[in-house]
Amino acid sequence: MHKSERQQKIIALISVNSISKQSDLADRLSSLGFSVTQASVSRDIDELGIVKLNGAYSLPAPIRPTGLAPRSIESAGDNMLVARCTPGLASAIAVKIDASNIGEIVGTIAGDDTIFVAVRDSKAQKSAVKAIWRLFEND
Repeated sequence: MHKSERQQKIIALISVNSISKQSDLADRLSSLGFSVTQASVSRDIDELGIVKLNGAYSLPAPIRPTGLAPRSIESAGDNMLVARCTPGLASAIAVKIDASNIGEIVGTIAGDDTIFVAVRDSKAQKSAVKAIWRLFEND
């Protein structure tokens, strides 16, 4: 199974279960047919920007009532992030990302509900995801 499928399953699992250990998450993924190691789960957690709240893994930012924030951000290759948004708001969100001058981000392209975010390299992805979530945490 592909990395994007595994990451989507991680999001689904932590959304409905209280999971506090990477090993527990790896066991659940394995039981669902995913070939994982603790290291791959750790990388996925970092790439997805997942945080621990009250001892359990959680998505980093809830969907806000205004909707002026990405709903999700995931990696696509080594130099690209894909941010999903409320329909009609991708352009406004991309403008805010571009205006923030996040050093790891080269630029954005926005559609109706999707933003492609180009980053300098694979190492920049993790910090770019965190910086984008921080940018919208008070909106």
